Amino acid sequence: MRVATDPAYGGRWTSLSSGGREWLWHRDEPRRSRARPGDAFADAGGLEECVPTVRGVPDHGDAWSRPWKQDGDSASVRCPDFHLTRTIGAVDGGVVADYRLRAEPGYRFLWAGHALLDISEQGRIAIAEGAHGRLYRDGGSDWEAFAWPRAGAAGTATAVSRPGAPAVAQAAPDLRFDLLGPDDGTALGAIVDTGRAAVHDGRDMLEFDLEAPGQPVCVAVWRNLRGFPEDAPYRSIGVEPMLGRVFDLAAAGERDAARVPASGEVHWRLTITARP
Repeated sequence: MRVATDPAYGGRWTSLSSGGREWLWHRDEPRRSRARPGDAFADAGGLEECVPTVRGVPDHGDAWSRPWKQDGDSASVRCPDFHLTRTIGAVDGGVVADYRLRAEPGYRFLWAGHALLDISEQGRIAIAEGAHGRLYRDGGSDWEAFAWPRAGAAGTATAVSRPGAPAVAQAAPDLRFDLLGPDDGTALGAIVDTGRAAVHDGRDMLEFDLEAPGQPVCVAVWRNLRGFPEDAPYRSIGVEPMLGRVFDLAAAGERDAARVPASGEVHWRLTITARP
């Protein structure tokens, strides 16, 4: 597996390729190269480092809009409240990224490896059946509990016309969050209580494994089938290992965010492997 990153623009992972396949999805976004701290998120695809929040303020965190300093295999960024270092190395069939965040003891944060993937309509996201999750039906902080992969009705009822009869309301079918399928105009997010997820697409498989002792570990899924943004929707699929159980740090409960211990450092490891 080969990885390319862009330290000058937020440390973004710009390529994740294996066996001749590029896994990361991209889109043209001219605002990306002009982004400054505090700007609204400029979605160019790839894998963004979102910390200390995903939604909320600052939008998609404070690290993606700042230049990183490269030193060999390591890259680091200084933000007002923390210092983050990432070191990328090789493992059999994949890559491993080791992270270290330094901040004042007690500092709370979220982190997401915001990976947007180039997956076909036949693609499937594999997470342990029945894993507890939180479903976000809009861009806010409201969520509802569900068990992976069934997330209840996917939308409003559909009116069905019959000859000589009034329209009849037909209940929308349950949503299978693991199946991507063709574009249907929806955009939904979910956070699932697991540190492991895989993507199956044709003959290829990509696996994510996140380890962070003592911290809340989850996988976020962004299932945008041309439902976002409203003015110019596009398709994007996110599988995002994360520390934390919510998208917005401001909405985090006592156990919903990572916390810096007395040592002043938090360490975590993300392993990504590709297999046939």
